[in-house]
Amino acid sequence: MPDIIQSNAVGGNGCQRQINEAVCIDTPRVYDSCADKDCLSDLRVYFTDAAQAQIDAASTVRCRGCEVINVFTEIEKVPFNRGYYSVDITFFFMVALDAYTSPSSPPQTVYGLCVFSKKCILYGSEGSVKVFSSEYSSEIDMQFPATSTNPRVKVQVAEPLCLDARICRPCDCCNNIPDAENCIPAGIRRAFNGNFGPQSTNKAVRVTIGVFSIVQLERDVQMLIPAYDFCMPSKECSCDTESPCDSFRKIRFPVSEFFPPNEKTAAQTNSADNDGFTPSCGCGR
Repeated sequence: MPDIIQSNAVGGNGCQRQINEAVCIDTPRVYDSCADKDCLSDLRVYFTDAAQAQIDAASTVRCRGCEVINVFTEIEKVPFNRGYYSVDITFFFMVALDAYTSPSSPPQTVYGLCVFSKKCILYGSEGSVKVFSSEYSSEIDMQFPATSTNPRVKVQVAEPLCLDARICRPCDCCNNIPDAENCIPAGIRRAFNGNFGPQSTNKAVRVTIGVFSIVQLERDVQMLIPAYDFCMPSKECSCDTESPCDSFRKIRFPVSEFFPPNEKTAAQTNSADNDGFTPSCGCGR
């Protein structure tokens, strides 16, 4: 065994723990990643037939919020640059809007779809073998097919921020889809009530969305790591039921909610949180 099995490590309680052996594991390894802070301005919102009728009757709109429905990814090798891959990413957002027909009437909540695509180039190393596995998805299914050794793309997206929304002409938007009914994937269309028919040529809605994302390229690799012991839970399963008041008494008093930090303290906290963050995808707007 390698020399590392002779070393000691400090456990969580401060005592020395002896490394028992070195074990080989098969695990994903991140070869390259990047973080982006994108401000997506003037995105057109696509509506179903019923929602579009409410937008046509509205005089103004206000954005209630948005969420990421799904993210589609495609990966291709970059020619003449071995080990690098081009990653195409498409975000699908569901946007909730309050549509006002008049200042005195209550708003109607409508939901629409926004689409945004971006590209980045990351290093994912090289491989030229096929991987076969004896795993099954269930007892009656066939064995999983062979997989290639192209790296996998993983996209992490924080909750997006809807920064602005306004009624405009369709030509004022930057991402018009000529045939929304056929170009929007079926899985995305099922998230909305109604059909995405021909969009209105008179009134449209454009929004500005802020998105924080991390893109990673990872591969399955075999790594040698030190092993200490098998993991046995140290906490007992508690089945005791207590009253809601007893549970409430265990919650710490939220002092910061009643006494917010001053501007200097908040600035120091934000600086510490953002220290070292540098967007590096090279595809932000």
